[in-house]
Amino acid sequence: MYAGGLCFVTGQETDTLSFEEMTLRALQAGVKWVQYRDKERSRREIYEESLRLMGIAKKFDATLIVNDHPDIALAADADGVHLGQDDLPVKEARKIMGKNRIIGISTHTVEQARDADRDGADYIGFGPVFHTTTKDAGRPKGIEMLREIKRQVRIPVVAIGGITTENIRPVLEAGADAVAVASAMLRGDIEENTKRFLEIIKLNGH
Repeated sequence: MYAGGLCFVTGQETDTLSFEEMTLRALQAGVKWVQYRDKERSRREIYEESLRLMGIAKKFDATLIVNDHPDIALAADADGVHLGQDDLPVKEARKIMGKNRIIGISTHTVEQARDADRDGADYIGFGPVFHTTTKDAGRPKGIEMLREIKRQVRIPVVAIGGITTENIRPVLEAGADAVAVASAMLRGDIEENTKRFLEIIKLNGH
């Protein structure tokens, strides 16, 4: 799942590319893990989009994670679901998803991270590490809290929030198992941005 250490998160930062097009370009550039995040559409539309994205992901042997909706993720035969703190608890999502699909959850404190580990999440998203304009995620948590999270949990930690090619190195050095990126991949040339991220991640031993 963590091949390459880079998760591409779909976003509305560009008006010119559809979710399918941006996902395709990221996959062509080497991404193996896509998180479909969509806060605008209806559940029916999210389901239909999930089906289309799953079709693309399969062609690249990539992992597709659907945000927020365990039932939609399962219905679309996605690889897993990514939950927020206000979504279904991990234990309840597991009843829907079964033991073989991936469940991740966003965490913002050490306590939330420990709870996710205890409750059977497969990974946690932690952040925002830096300031981000992608969504209202609260004040940045910083590198030191990331290090503390890594000391406290056994499951993989995916850092998110304001991560760019300029500031990714200390995130990786703090122990992040992977990084999740939206804006910094979508602004400009997706393929070139993706390749640069993957190059830096590889050089840092991931």
